[in-house]
Formats: sequence, C-alpha cells, structure tokens
Amino acid sequence: NGIHRLEAMMYALDQINGDEELLPNVTLGARVLDTCSRDTYALEQSLTFVQALIQKDTSDVRCTNGEPPVFVKPEKVVGVIGASASSVSIMVANILRLFQIPQISYASTAPELSDDRRYDFFSRVVPPDSFQAQAMVDIVKAMGWNYVSTVASEGSYGEKGVDAFMQLSREAGGICIAQSLKIPHDHILSDFDKIIHQLLDTRYARAVVLFASDEDIRGILNATKRADEVGHFLWIGSDSWGSKNGPIHQLEEAAVGAITILPKRATISGFDAYFTSRTLENNRRNVWFAEYWEENFNCKLMSSSKKDDSSRKCTGQERIGIDSKYEQEGKVQFVIDAVYAMAHALHNMQRDLCPEISGICPEMELAGGKKLLKYIRSVSFNGSAGTSVTFNRNGDAPGRYDLFQYQWSNVTGPGYRVIGQWTETLQLSAEELKWPHGEQEIPTSVCSLPCKAGERKKVVKGMPCCWHCEPCDGYQYRSDEFSCKLCTYNMRPNVNRTACQFIPITKLEWHSPWAVIPVFLAMLGIIATIFVMATFVRYNDTPIV
Repeated sequence: NGIHRLEAMMYALDQINGDEELLPNVTLGARVLDTCSRDTYALEQSLTFVQALIQKDTSDVRCTNGEPPVFVKPEKVVGVIGASASSVSIMVANILRLFQIPQISYASTAPELSDDRRYDFFSRVVPPDSFQAQAMVDIVKAMGWNYVSTVASEGSYGEKGVDAFMQLSREAGGICIAQSLKIPHDHILSDFDKIIHQLLDTRYARAVVLFASDEDIRGILNATKRADEVGHFLWIGSDSWGSKNGPIHQLEEAAVGAITILPKRATISGFDAYFTSRTLENNRRNVWFAEYWEENFNCKLMSSSKKDDSSRKCTGQERIGIDSKYEQEGKVQFVIDAVYAMAHALHNMQRDLCPEISGICPEMELAGGKKLLKYIRSVSFNGSAGTSVTFNRNGDAPGRYDLFQYQWSNVTGPGYRVIGQWTETLQLSAEELKWPHGEQEIPTSVCSLPCKAGERKKVVKGMPCCWHCEPCDGYQYRSDEFSCKLCTYNMRPNVNRTACQFIPITKLEWHSPWAVIPVFLAMLGIIATIFVMATFVRYNDTPIV
C-alpha cells in the first residue's frame, strides 16, 4: 500500500512539473519519510520538516582555526502530504501547527481532526468519520433496524468513529445501542471469541457497526465461524473495510450480507500505466522500490537483502502486472488530489503575490505557512477522478460515499456490489440487496416486536427500543402506544381495544322470545298467587294445620 501511495505522489509531481499552466517556472520536489504507521516514530520523523525553521545560536561555536562554522541549512518544507493513519496525523499535526506548516492528509478520517482550534493547519481530501457515521445512521434507519451493537478497534479511528455514530443515533432518535465493545490493541485470539459471545447475549441486535482495522475485521469474522454463527450478524463496515478483499480472504461466507462504506473514488488509468512501467533501472529515486521488488516478485536482489537464501535471484527483467498481480491501491486518487491541492494553492499564491514575475518572488518566499493555508482552504478544482476538490472551514472534504454489499452469486461468485450512495442524503437501491441464507425480506434487528392490537408497551428502563407488551383488559382500551384508559359508563371497548364505542340500547318486543317467556312465567306466578289467596279466603275459618 505504501509503495503505491508514494509512487502516486511522485506521479502527481511529475504531472504538475510537466504542466506549463500550473506553477510555471516552479519545480516541486518531495522529501519522503516512512512513518512505519507508528505515531511516536512519525513524531520523531516530523522534526525533519521543521529543522529549517529552528533558529540556532552559533555565537559561541568556532572552528579549530578560530573561524565561525558554515552550517548547511536544511531545505525548507512548505507543506506536508499525509499521514494515512489518524493517530499518526494527530501526532504530526501537533508539531506542524507550532511551525505553521500546512498539512493535507489523503486518508485520516478521525472526527477530532475537524477541530480547527487544535488542528488549525490540518486539511484532508477525504471526509471525516462524522459524515460516515451519519451515513451509517441513515442506513440503519432505512433498514428498519432500531437495536444495534458497535465494535471498534482501540485507538482514535475506531473509538472516535463509534462515538460519532452513537452521538448521531441519539440525535436522530429511534436507535438503541445494545452493546458497545472495543477490541484491545494488544489482542489475543480469545478476545475475539469473547466479543462474539457478548454480542450473542443480545441476539436480537443482529446489526453490528464496525469501525475496525483489517486485522481486527478478520479476527471478528474468524470468531463468528468458530462460534458457528455465520449469517447471524448483519455487518455495517466503515471505510477501513470498504471494498477490500484482504480482510475477508477465505472468510467470504462470514462476510456475505455485509454493508460497507467507502469514500467515492475512481481508478486512475494514467497511474496504472505509470506504475506498471516502473523498473529497477528507471525508478532509482524511490529508495524503497528494491525492497518492494523483492516482495512483489518473491526474489532476492543482493546478499545484503532481507529475503532468505532460499529465494530465487531477481533478474531485473520482471514486469509489474505481467509477472505479478497488480491492482491499484484504494487511496491513490486521494494522494494525487492532495498533491494537486497543495500545487493549486501555491499557484494561486504565486499569481497574487508575484503578478509580474514568472517563478517564485521574494514576497512568496516570505509569505509563510499561515498565508499558504488560506490559499489551501480556498482551492476548488476537478480532481483526478473528475470530482471537485474543496475544503470547508475546518479543512474537511465534502462527504461523498459509495455503499457496497458483499454478496454471493451462483453465476459470478462472491463479490462487492454497489447498492447506493450517500451525498448528504441516502440513496439506496433496495432491489439490489441480498441477504445470507437466501432471505428475501430485510432481516430484523429490533429489541422487541410491535405489540398487537389492544396491547400497550411497557418500556424497559433506559432502553426506549425495548418493551414488554401488556393487554388492556376489562373495559379498557389502548389510548396510545404506552397506556390503557377506561371507557366511560355508557361505552365499552371495540373488538381491537383501540377505541370505545357506545353500548347499544336493545328494546324488547312482545313477540320476542326474550319477552314471551318472562311474561308467561309471570302469568303463571300471578295465577298461582290468586289460587293461594282464593284458598285462604274459602277456608278462612279452618285451622291452617
């Protein structure tokens, strides 16, 4: 990945330097440093960029002959492209802001980098995770899911991404978080098994939002297989999953049905032609290219190589894309756009400060990073994929995402399929969705099923998406979702107990059986009474016994 991104930067610089319209009479160069994806090492490396800006007191330094020393001044860096990982960008940004060096990242998406007070010299050509989190909230609501869990890799990217999702879901309402789990940085196999077992404690929360690294995604999917729960969970993966095959290699069955998000991007055909033409002879400027060559072709160049002795010798005639597989890395477009954003800012700055001079004038030399930042934030141009590149007041790119679902097809086999996009609003093609085990309907991820007619919800404390259903009995009806009320004395509930209705007044007719029988019995009673009275009158002078 790193080699593709480095070469993308060199490719962009070649294109810019060969463009007579962009920065005429100015040649851009690059000083490339490897962060090793470690924030502490990146901090140490970033000090290289600020050496030229640090004033040294040399008054008490003398050579052996008494003459003052001549110091070789480091080359001044006007801007920094990178880093990739958010944790690295955060660390580097804290140093660069002190020396007012603008920084443009091509991959860091942590929401906290949008804080213009703390990271005022940081910009990025990718949208922050807060936009991504909003897209995830919209997906969950569109699916009718209201009970979801979250899993995050320990660190800024995972934890801040989940925090943004939870915050936005609270603001949107109607979504409850069953569990929010974290994958430890120094994890072991049992950590993933524990997470899956915890997720299964709330089985109805089938939807799981994932902000995790490639390695952690593989660990989760593997644990799902070990627990024999393949197809149970409905994964919603962040851009770290995107449309990559690496995280799901040999775990395709466990990934079927997963919905993933990726910033809108395109394959840059010009870069493909450039990169596949790179050889050991024509690419000596890349000091890491020989190491890449050995890894890519599984061969050994020299005795000092890190490859083991059993590897075959490299001939130097190998060709990328012919003798090895080649697929353009996903962040190439954004690296090119980041370099061009810096170039366009410098071009606009040169046009304003050096109107009469072709090249760099003294005013531009003395302008400083704060002025350059102003030009960076105001650039607007069509990027390498044809989409506009702009920044908002916080230095963030607009949110534009493609939505994918990993599907299994009997014709083409497993693969990612575009099911929609998100550009401030969700556009989803429901007919394109396919689910595990051939389910036709959208699977449910709800805490409680809707109550039947005549039943009210008794909400579980602290979980508005979970409830028990209690029937409205007697002369009660359901007045709303959560309460039953008693009908008035002259009314009774209808059949569904959704409202009250008047008790009908029934009048007895003489020919009705309900009238004839009581009248007949009453007549018998009257006759019997008259008979008894007559008997008493007739025999009134006779003793009773």
